[in-house]
Amino acid sequence: MFASKQPLDASLSPEEAEAPPVKAASPARAGFFAAARRLLRISAFAALALFAGLLLYDSLAPPISTLMLARWASGREARRDFAPLAKISPFLTQAVIVSEDARFCLHAGVDWRAMRSVAASAQEGAPTRGASTIDMQTVKNLFLWPGRSYLRKLIEIPLTLGLDLIWSKSRILEAYLNIAEWGDGIFGAEAASRLYFHKSAAALTPREAALLAAALPNPKKRDPRSPRTAYARLAGKVLARMRPSAAPISCLGRAEGR
Repeated sequence: MFASKQPLDASLSPEEAEAPPVKAASPARAGFFAAARRLLRISAFAALALFAGLLLYDSLAPPISTLMLARWASGREARRDFAPLAKISPFLTQAVIVSEDARFCLHAGVDWRAMRSVAASAQEGAPTRGASTIDMQTVKNLFLWPGRSYLRKLIEIPLTLGLDLIWSKSRILEAYLNIAEWGDGIFGAEAASRLYFHKSAAALTPREAALLAAALPNPKKRDPRSPRTAYARLAGKVLARMRPSAAPISCLGRAEGR
């Protein structure tokens, strides 16, 4: 007769006694989760601070972009003459929406349909276009830095969704038209209109509005006073897509005439 073997721990069932020991988390894994928790706390704090900034900006005029602040900090000139939306030509609001964000009145800050289209084009290796909305560009100009990166997009998207919840569409467009760059050190529609056409933004013609809107993707190289062939052609396409009347855009309500 062979003596039966005693279990290592009489308090454990046979299944528990035979189960492999649980490995302790590695220092690298524990460090990763600790860093992730710190990042989440920092992100939450930053989001709260920026949402507070959105609420503050909603009661202040004029808003100031990070590019303007950077120029002032370095001793360079940043020219901007604030103009409320009611003092900006409806032709320019039309032209900018047509050129920059045709679904401005339909989305809630982020145009998911356009982003899916861009992602699909990228997967197929086809040339991609931007899917940045006017709301996203406003957030970028007010709070973030220029250039492209996944980190900036990660911050930009939730902020944009918050912006659309807190601000009206008319307020978003008004801010954008007053902080958009229209040349080296030239910010906002009023300063651009005065420089390029020697008139207020309220007096812009449809063609002048189309030229200003078409300059936005590359404002330092496109001069509305002497548009080159490709630039003039692009402005012509914007003009063709604009409505013949200066009636307010639907989602802006009475903003343009208040």
